[in-house]
Amino acid sequence: MRASCEVILLLLALSAAGCGQKAATETTTRPAPVVGKVSPEPEADDVVVPKLADVPFSLTDQTGEEFSSTALEGRVWMGAIFFASCPGPCFRENQAIAEILRDIDDPDFMVVSLTCDPENDTPKMLASYAERFDAKPARWKFLTGDLTLIEKVGTTLFRLPVELGVHSERGVVFDREGRLRGGYHLLQQDRVDLLKKLIREVLAEKPAGAVP
Repeated sequence: MRASCEVILLLLALSAAGCGQKAATETTTRPAPVVGKVSPEPEADDVVVPKLADVPFSLTDQTGEEFSSTALEGRVWMGAIFFASCPGPCFRENQAIAEILRDIDDPDFMVVSLTCDPENDTPKMLASYAERFDAKPARWKFLTGDLTLIEKVGTTLFRLPVELGVHSERGVVFDREGRLRGGYHLLQQDRVDLLKKLIREVLAEKPAGAVP
């Protein structure tokens, strides 16, 4: 039951809006709780944790190539939402992500950043934007495409608010089974440090079916 309460708190905490044209910057200092280990056979009253397999997607990355969510299977990854013309918070958000990738130099970990302004954030625009953070396409995907699909991925899988020009400034972490494991605000260094801790903990978990 305690695990169920933690998941409920997680989903509530992740629902707060961040920067955007219609929403003020998120000001809460309370992080989204960490879900921790997920039971493969949850109790009947457990909250259903979002899973990648339930929300498959295909979008276009900064190189102009199609990126399918199947490429995330078996990997630990973090999701975030932004838009390139954001006047300030998004740049700081992506600076934090660049820091996380520098500190966690593990090929099994990658980041997926979805734009909430796909009409303006073309692959060419995203390629130029990604260069500002020395983002390597193999580890950090800036994705654009159909806004309806992006909104579905953001709200259903990431459990973050997203619409045109509006998003949360949190990063959310998924394990190798594609399960949402927790998230923290990217504009506060202590929360970024907690994100790193969570990512390292999830990376350290043995893949499903691995020999103990």
